[in-house]
Amino acid sequence: MKRIILAAAAVAALSSSALAQSAHPGSHNPAIKDSDVGHVATPASGSNSFTEAQARGRIAKAGYASVSKLAKDRDGVWRGVAMRHGKRVQVGLDYKGNVTTR
Repeated sequence: MKRIILAAAAVAALSSSALAQSAHPGSHNPAIKDSDVGHVATPASGSNSFTEAQARGRIAKAGYASVSKLAKDRDGVWRGVAMRHGKRVQVGLDYKGNVTTR
């Protein structure tokens, strides 16, 4: 009888945590899981946890040189100026690690 009660309690505990995780899908800013840099047309708004040095490094890894004037805007996007293929461009880095240009 104790085994049945323990088994039932274990199943209940596991299923309640699964329900809690699926109750609000997409309601959080997921952490960056890889070091690949994506390029997107529009940056995602959200709380950006990259430091200025990390943002500079990630933009440089995406192929931009002389990254300067970085500042976080009201949408949480790091914005600055960089060089690419000999041209000066405005760059952005969102909380997902995606790089944008204007």
